Amino acid sequence: MADTHLDHDVLSALQEVMEDEYPTLLDTFIADSEERLRVLRQAEDAAQLMNAAHSFKGSSSNMGATRLAELCNELEQRARQKSLAGIEKLVREIDGEFAIVRPLYEAERQRSLADNATARRF
Repeated sequence: MADTHLDHDVLSALQEVMEDEYPTLLDTFIADSEERLRVLRQAEDAAQLMNAAHSFKGSSSNMGATRLAELCNELEQRARQKSLAGIEKLVREIDGEFAIVRPLYEAERQRSLADNATARRF
C-alpha cells in the first residue's frame, strides 16, 4: 500500500544526503504541507490555487510523495486553465492523500531517529 504513496528510493537517497538532518527535513515537509493545504483550502482565485499547487507539487515530488505530487500537478494544470469546476473535490483528494502520507513520514522520522540513536552507541 505505501508504495503507491511514497517512493522509498527517494527517501533513502534523502537520508543519505541529509544524514542527521533527515528527521528535521521530514518535520519541515510536514509543517510546510500543512501550510500549503491551508492555502489551497482558502485560495480565492485560480492564481493562488496554481501557485500553491505548484509549490506543493515540487516539495511532494522532492520528498517522494508520488501520488500527492500527481494530485497537485492535476490541480495546478486545472487552475492554470481556469477550469475550476469540481476543484473542491480535488482539494479534498489532496487533503486525503496528505492524511495518508503524513503518518508514513512520521513513522519514517521515528525510524530514522532510532537508527541514529543506535548508530551513536557503537
